[in-house]
Amino acid sequence: MTATGRTDEDAVAAVLAQVERDHLLEAVCGLVDRPTPTGAERQAAEWLVAHLAAAGVDSTLQVIDDAQANAVGVLRGPAGGESVLLYAPLDTYTTGDPALDVPFAGPRMRADMLPRATVYDDLVVGLGAGNPKGHAACVLVAVEAMARAGIDLPVDVVAGFGAGGMPSFAVDGVGVPGRTNTGHGVGASFLLERGFVTDHAVIAKPGWTVSHEEVGLTWVDVEVPGEHSYVGSRHRMPYRNAASGAARVIEVLEAWCEEYAARHEAGTMRPQGVVSSVHGGFERLAASTTALVRVRLDIRMTPEQTAPAVVREVRAALAPLEAELGVPLVVRQVASVPGSRTDPQAPIVRSAVAAWESVAGRPHELVLENSGATDANMIRMRGVPTARVGMPKVAQGPNGQPVDFTLGMNAVDLRAAKRLVEVLVRTVVGMGGRHNGEG
Repeated sequence: MTATGRTDEDAVAAVLAQVERDHLLEAVCGLVDRPTPTGAERQAAEWLVAHLAAAGVDSTLQVIDDAQANAVGVLRGPAGGESVLLYAPLDTYTTGDPALDVPFAGPRMRADMLPRATVYDDLVVGLGAGNPKGHAACVLVAVEAMARAGIDLPVDVVAGFGAGGMPSFAVDGVGVPGRTNTGHGVGASFLLERGFVTDHAVIAKPGWTVSHEEVGLTWVDVEVPGEHSYVGSRHRMPYRNAASGAARVIEVLEAWCEEYAARHEAGTMRPQGVVSSVHGGFERLAASTTALVRVRLDIRMTPEQTAPAVVREVRAALAPLEAELGVPLVVRQVASVPGSRTDPQAPIVRSAVAAWESVAGRPHELVLENSGATDANMIRMRGVPTARVGMPKVAQGPNGQPVDFTLGMNAVDLRAAKRLVEVLVRTVVGMGGRHNGEG
């Protein structure tokens, strides 16, 4: 029961009455149409701050640098009450610039890879429309609807929209020159560091489920040495091709990643690994062999693991091959974010699960074998119990085509978005009752 005598259901109904399809459509399109490659999210953050302010939400542009910023909005609950952060990142997995995305994200730019929203009935397609911008739009709409409804909130509600949420180093030519720490959760860390640590948090990221734990990651480089030489002298001089050695390294590691995932499965997590890139040699000198090839991996890890231990495992996996090749393989850690976990009985998780069940109309079941990492890790590292909830991937494209990874990131169904808004609203309202350990 709220201070005005409304039940939780009355409060939820009052908020949802403020949620229209057009609100969601405007929010998704407004975000998609503002490019946000990692390191340059400020334009979208400024738009969000203005949008929140127009709805009567106390809003702040949290500037990181000239190109990167977070957006924050606050709704006040009862004096002396607790607080909940509703969080979503802003930056996109690819940039939307053909010069930077092609050919590595695909042989050519498709319409869904561009920062331009296209509407097909209830489906919106455009760069990041599903992940992360559709989820950020749901947070925006939920908080604005709570503000317009004028309900008595049981907690302070902080809407956080973070820069640099993707697992990415700085993007060449994007953001402020010289800044290298523009991804890997820099916005979430800055948000909490500078005044917005809350008692509880919900992160909106893909997946029609409630998650209480997720993997972290360790990036590892393997350096494979060789001899710099010339094709015309291959038969006359010592010959050791780092490219062929790197190929052997990749074969060993790709097979090892499958065994690694099975061995470290824990709870709802099955930490995967991939060889993500290979670099070495002079492209302008095809006649030359290179003295070094670098192979880069992303190895996911559970909260029970540490980055140094992961590096040791990679070294051990490569030891037999190192002896066979007769060359030293240098294995080093280049980035790491730990995995994290919130007690599944924590009030925010219980409230989110109850909200999900009300919307889904069925008991919640944990989804297993997860290997996705998000800013939830950065939030939990600050001691904030955090639940993750999101939308399912769209079932098919606008023309009925199958949904690959890229289209899954770049399409959102407004009907699913409305369901997520309701889950977010119910989670917040539920924090004032039995899900917070009362009654």
